[in-house]
Amino acid sequence: MISITINRSESDLIQSFIISGHAFFAERGKDIVCAGASAVSVGAINAVHAITGVTPEIEQGDGFLRCVVPDKLPEDINEKVQLLLEGMIVSLKTIEEEYGEHIKITFKK
Repeated sequence: MISITINRSESDLIQSFIISGHAFFAERGKDIVCAGASAVSVGAINAVHAITGVTPEIEQGDGFLRCVVPDKLPEDINEKVQLLLEGMIVSLKTIEEEYGEHIKITFKK
């Protein structure tokens, strides 16, 4: 199962997220759940960088992705970063609604 943890601040801002595990929906190369989660998360990180110029702290490996939003961003930039990451969450929730036995999202403060 793919486990996604979204870490939020007390003011509900996204501080970081971790995606780990494998969906095991289908064989390697044909797993649409894994491909979808990967495309959405990596696409969001790429969008953050392309649109805002912000480079989040990234750690990745086989079946693992960790992204940390830098502290103390200017308010206007942080609003854009948050909007892009909230869009990522909406897309991941859509995948979870359809394939919940293979992907689980949790939120922490």
